[in-house]
Amino acid sequence: MFKQPKGLIAAALANMGERFGFYIMMAILTLFISAKFGLDEKTAGYIYSGFYASIYLLALVGGIIADRTKNYKGTIMWGLIVMAIGYLIIAIPTPTPVPSKALYLTLTCLGLLVIAFGNGLFKGNLQALVGQMYDNKEYGNKRESGFQIFYMFINIGGFFAPFIAIGVRNWWLKVHNFDYNAKLPELCHAYIDKGAAGMSESSMNNLQTFAANAQLDGTPVTDMSAFCNEYLEVFNRGFQYAFMAAIVMMLVSLVIYMTNRKRFPDPAQKAVAKQGASVSAEEIKMSAQEVKQRIYALFAVFGVVIFFWVSFHQNGYSLTYFARDYVNLDVININLGFTTIKGAEIFQSVNPFFVVTLTPLIMWLFGWLRNRGKEISTPMKIAIGMGIAAAAYLFLVVFSLALPSKAELAGMTADQTADILVTPWVMVGLYFILTVAELFISPLGLAFVSKVAPPHMQGLMQGCWLAATAVGNSLLFVGGLLYTSMPMWATWFVFVAACGLSMIVMLSMVKWLERVTK
Repeated sequence: MFKQPKGLIAAALANMGERFGFYIMMAILTLFISAKFGLDEKTAGYIYSGFYASIYLLALVGGIIADRTKNYKGTIMWGLIVMAIGYLIIAIPTPTPVPSKALYLTLTCLGLLVIAFGNGLFKGNLQALVGQMYDNKEYGNKRESGFQIFYMFINIGGFFAPFIAIGVRNWWLKVHNFDYNAKLPELCHAYIDKGAAGMSESSMNNLQTFAANAQLDGTPVTDMSAFCNEYLEVFNRGFQYAFMAAIVMMLVSLVIYMTNRKRFPDPAQKAVAKQGASVSAEEIKMSAQEVKQRIYALFAVFGVVIFFWVSFHQNGYSLTYFARDYVNLDVININLGFTTIKGAEIFQSVNPFFVVTLTPLIMWLFGWLRNRGKEISTPMKIAIGMGIAAAAYLFLVVFSLALPSKAELAGMTADQTADILVTPWVMVGLYFILTVAELFISPLGLAFVSKVAPPHMQGLMQGCWLAATAVGNSLLFVGGLLYTSMPMWATWFVFVAACGLSMIVMLSMVKWLERVTK
């Protein structure tokens, strides 16, 4: 495709299956944790941040393991196997409400940690393998377009995953004569924990209204305690069945990878060849100086993109809660007969959709500029991407100016809440702009790392890129703190400021980074 190395598509397909499973996880993770254990947004955010950070931090460990053992291909294979085990731990059905929150929450967190470790073995090393495909002079000038194609293919899996997650969960609800309602799990947990006397009048009225509407056959709810326990059990069992689909896709990725394993280059062979080459003392000294400059440049970029990831990865956290609480989900109701596609998770498919559809356009734009001698350097593209990310959250600020805070929303009736809900097109517009920013940063950042990283440190530097992402992800909980304690517009403005300032810093370093890249 587009005269790319033959192994590119096979690697992309292997990663596409893995991303399918991963996006099932990310589409439902925070909502699952909240619905399963009755955790509030802030507490769920700490788990989400820790998990997302460990995914990328352990990629650094995976890079070190591959570099030390010189077994990149074997490390990638074991990453897929370990991830499948982690999904299995979470997918095993357990009762809800849980008889021991500490025990079952620990079990869930263990499963997340196993997934994160497997991802660390897999992700960075596969990217290093793809990067080596472009060290051949024949493909050297196609590195950026190659990573964009790689990025596009793996997001195909990400597009379909949320539909599978929603479909499985809502199918299981329908089997038990229930309809989906995003607000019911929180209210059910509140009733079980506090009883009717401990809930506000508006919350109790909302619970009664939602419970009656959730009965598909119109059966009146005569025992609220029994209803809450049964609804939570069915709701979360559906989530756990959705995780089983992730296991299937891990196995599909494993089959694709093993079938094409011999076609992939081996970064270990390049490192050995590099070490065995005959060089002069002067060349060794110059090489050491160049290595140092390259590492400085890489870490400068790593520091900037931290603020992009802490903003972008709110998509599975505060932005998902925003979709649940402030977006009119009733207008999104695709009835397939055996199930319905309806839920806040559906917006997780918008970003992968735009990645797939916009990537060819972005590639054409960059190629058009290059052919006219106006090519934009990779560091400048990253700076532009930070500015676009700031614009995305500014877009959301505008639509949030008239919205009540989360605390105010809790005291509103169902009818009052319905009056303030925004159209789903707000989320579509937000993810459109964020995706453009992502395409200026993520695939080009991967290309930048593979081009600038010293040959014997490819796995390690790809791991450091992911470790920088981990730092940003470790701060994701800030989104939940802002979401639950500040006016809604102010929550999003914090991310406008973070991305805007990062753009300014990146612009100040562009000339230096361009020299190092050349």
